[in-house]
Amino acid sequence: MTIYKLCERGQITATFSSALTQKALEMKLHTAAILVILCLGIFTVHTVKGSAGSQSMRKAHCVDLHTKQLSIRNLVGYKRHTQANAVMFITRDGIKICVNADQKWVQNAMKKIKEKLTAKRK
Repeated sequence: MTIYKLCERGQITATFSSALTQKALEMKLHTAAILVILCLGIFTVHTVKGSAGSQSMRKAHCVDLHTKQLSIRNLVGYKRHTQANAVMFITRDGIKICVNADQKWVQNAMKKIKEKLTAKRK
């Protein structure tokens, strides 16, 4: 007799029913395990990125120069690019912005950042 006919007659056994619920439970556990592994992977990648101070600067190049003046309070570091006559500022959020090194506000910002960094070292 097929399973369908047994169900029609009400002769389904408890073991068959429990086997179905056991299979559903295993599927839920597998799905939960995959989701946990995925979340851990995303968290690990996000954590490894680190802060702006830990990012490698050698890969960043100034292609476009920002023309507007930036707020000095948001800047935490800089790097000079002598070939392009540019300065790459690094913000608190880790954003890298290139500006023309000849501008007066850029010179003032570099001086202030340098003072902040030397004060922290003392």
